[in-house]
Amino acid sequence: MTKDLSLPKIYTMIKSMTGFGKVVIELPNKTINIEIRSVNSKSFDFYTRIPPYFREKEPEMRKLAQNILNRGKVELSISETHNDQSSSVEINTAVMKKHYEAIKGVAQDLGLKTEADILGAIMRIPDVLHTAEQELDTTEWDKISQGVTDACLSMDAFRKTEGDALKKDFELRIEHIRNYKEEIVPFEESRITLLKRRFEKDLEKFLGQANVDRNRLEQEIIYYLEKLDITEEKVRLIQHLDYFLDTLNEDQSQGKKLNFIGQEIGRELNTLGSKANHAEIQKLVVKMKDELEKIKEQMLNIL
Repeated sequence: MTKDLSLPKIYTMIKSMTGFGKVVIELPNKTINIEIRSVNSKSFDFYTRIPPYFREKEPEMRKLAQNILNRGKVELSISETHNDQSSSVEINTAVMKKHYEAIKGVAQDLGLKTEADILGAIMRIPDVLHTAEQELDTTEWDKISQGVTDACLSMDAFRKTEGDALKKDFELRIEHIRNYKEEIVPFEESRITLLKRRFEKDLEKFLGQANVDRNRLEQEIIYYLEKLDITEEKVRLIQHLDYFLDTLNEDQSQGKKLNFIGQEIGRELNTLGSKANHAEIQKLVVKMKDELEKIKEQMLNIL
C-alpha cells in the first residue's frame, strides 16, 4: 500500500535552516539509525548516505524531507546494525574450493610446503566472502518511511527553537536601531544652525560681507537645507523597522522577505549618513549600520 506523501507544510513564525534530527528504529533482526541534518542554502539540496537497497526509495525520502523542511542543504543518513542471528555474510564454497585447489597445485609444482595458513589467505580473496543481496521489505519500508518523517519533524522542532533565539536577537537589534534614531533628534536643531553658519561664512569669505544679499542668502540656505533634510529618511526607516517586526511575527517563516526589508533599511541608513553633515549624527548612523550588519549575518540562516 502506497503511503500518502502529501503532508502539510509546517511553519511557526521564523525558523533557522540549521538543524538536526535523529530516530532509532528497532526491528526483529536489526537496528536502523536515521539521522538528518541541514545548513543554510538558497534552495532545497538533498543528499543521502544510505544502504544500496534503499536507493529505489530515495525520491520518496526527498519528497518527505522537502515537504516538511522546505529549504536548506539537507543530508539524510541511514545506517543499520544487524544482530548475530541476522548476519548476511555468506561463504562462496565453490569459489573457495577452486582457489584452494589452484594454490595447492601451484605449491606442488614449485615444490613448496603448504603448512602455511592457506585457509586464512583464501578467505581474504575477493568473492570468497560476500554480503547477500537484500531486498527492501514493504513492512520494513513503512517503518523506515515513518522514521524519516519523524526525524524531519524532530529537526523542524530544532529549527523552531533556533528560530526563536534568532527572533529575540533581531528584535533587540531593531530596538537598538530605533533608539539610535531617537538620539539623532537633539542634534537636529544644532545641525541646522551649524549649516547656516557654514553657508554664511563661506559666502562672506567668497564675496565679502558687504556684497552679501541677505534675502538671497536666506533663500539659498532654505533650498540647501531642504536638500539635506532627513525627515523623510527617518520616517521611512521607522516604517521599515515596523515592517521587519511584523514579518517576524507572521505565521510563515519569511527569510527572503526579511532580507529584502533589511536591504531597504540599509538604503535609508546610507541616505541618512550622506545627508547628515554632522559628526554626532554620523556616529549614530554608524552604530545603526553595525546593528543592521549583525542582523544580515544571521538572516542568511533564516528559512
